[in-house]
Amino acid sequence: MKKLIIQIPCLNEAETLPGTLSDLPRHIDGIDAIETLVIDDGSLDDTAAVARRHGVHHVVRFTRHKGLAAAFMAGIDAAVKLGADFIVNTDADNQYAGSSIPALLEPLLAGRADVVIGDRDIVSLRHMSASKKFLQRFGSWVVRQVSNTQVPDTTSGFRAYTREAALRMTIVSDYSYTLESIIQAGKRRMAIAHVPVRCNPKTRPSRLFDSVLSYIKNSGATIVRVYAMYEPLKVFTYIGLVVAAAGAALSGRFMYYYLLGDGAGHVQSLILSAVLLIVGFQVGLIGLLADVISGNRRLIEDVLYRIRLMELDRLGVGPDQEARADEPAEHR
Repeated sequence: MKKLIIQIPCLNEAETLPGTLSDLPRHIDGIDAIETLVIDDGSLDDTAAVARRHGVHHVVRFTRHKGLAAAFMAGIDAAVKLGADFIVNTDADNQYAGSSIPALLEPLLAGRADVVIGDRDIVSLRHMSASKKFLQRFGSWVVRQVSNTQVPDTTSGFRAYTREAALRMTIVSDYSYTLESIIQAGKRRMAIAHVPVRCNPKTRPSRLFDSVLSYIKNSGATIVRVYAMYEPLKVFTYIGLVVAAAGAALSGRFMYYYLLGDGAGHVQSLILSAVLLIVGFQVGLIGLLADVISGNRRLIEDVLYRIRLMELDRLGVGPDQEARADEPAEHR
């Protein structure tokens, strides 16, 4: 059997969740079983109760708000333990049309991709301001450069994963999973596809960030941190070269005045040059150390992957086995 679990991270979504659930497909060609999983991220309303009343198969609840990234990973972990062969993540505000899920799964079912991202066609979205559209497109371009992927809409939360891709995913950001997961998948040489998806009318403002400045700050920090984790030698080498080049330029300036017989009045440039050259060299050494640590991280990620496989084997949830938790359940 091929099982699909559609996971929906929620935070105070009692009003919008019923519409989202009713929009989900009940049958998809190539899929034998479709189940829903709601992750309640410490909601203060009746989100979990509403989910159960509307027939959600599985509910994961946090006793306090932990953030979108934590809710996403909790859903991924629960889904693979419940025997999912494919996992689709969608938003609880019904932003994404459930009718696009079959198109999202098609590259996975055909074996052409490990991860599929839904492309909202940002330019055509009427509810998004021009400034936000520009930032989204620019941010997606930056992510494409650092991840060596071709995903046009990197902030889209409408995406699908194979079981293998889900087992290999580790998110360390507290802000959001969207950017980090794409950079991570690109650096791990996973096959990433994208398909156009439809969007429903806007039901509420975004809760992920308070302002455009907050979005830029958090997204930029996430991109830099994740890229530095996977390419530390390159990052620190570039920084070290910039600092050392500034030192070399100051050294050249001193030599110019020294040859003109005015070197005594520019000793400060020589001192600052020496400092910058030393700092640049030290940054390069830090890059070498960070590269060794990055290698250890890859080994740890492989160990984590194998531990997850052992957990699934212990639960009796193998590639060709059904999960033992088929009844509606609540996980605390």
